[in-house]
Amino acid sequence: MKVVVLLSGGMDSVTALYEANARDDVVAALSVDYGAKHNACELPFAAWHCEALSIPHEVVSLPFVDRLFRSHLLTSGDAVPDGHYEEESMKQTVVPFRNAIMLSIATGFAESLEAAGVVIAAHAGDHAIYPDCRESFMSAMGNAMELGTYAHVALIRPFIDMTKTDIVKRAAAQQVRLDKTWSCYKGGDVQCGTCGTCVERREAFLCAGVQDPTTYLASPPLPERPSE
Repeated sequence: MKVVVLLSGGMDSVTALYEANARDDVVAALSVDYGAKHNACELPFAAWHCEALSIPHEVVSLPFVDRLFRSHLLTSGDAVPDGHYEEESMKQTVVPFRNAIMLSIATGFAESLEAAGVVIAAHAGDHAIYPDCRESFMSAMGNAMELGTYAHVALIRPFIDMTKTDIVKRAAAQQVRLDKTWSCYKGGDVQCGTCGTCVERREAFLCAGVQDPTTYLASPPLPERPSE
């Protein structure tokens, strides 16, 4: 099956890229530069893995997102908060309807390449704060993709019921170079270790029992997961 992989350069999408490459014919990986503070940190890693796997890599630039949308994740937004990934404050980092926009582009790209599917690495841990990562949205978007294309392009979401810990275990089993991935929402030269995504990354390695190869600016005790 020919597929296109949405590839940010983070742990989840990089692991999804390797799994798709082992299972299907990955005709291209698609990255999106939408003005996030960490895009410049992630995208080189996306390119690194595509080169390692000899997969064509395309980067789409969407500068209007940073200009028109409101989110602390964007360079036009306020500071990215520290704390646990599932805390209420992390909703400040949501980019409105981001996955719908990226999936729409990826679907048109996939059909143009005669690919039958688009792979996205949304996982169960995303559900707490990202409405466009939940299975209810993904199911509806998948239906729209199939109905809106002659090729009936499928939305493939292999990690939708998995935790970040599960993904780390899968990556370790495949010897994916997770040191060549980026999570920190703040950007910078070194991953901060205290923002929500850094906390999630550190927690996932710890729970998976896998050595974390990441260099962090700080590694204080992990905050507790917020109660339901």
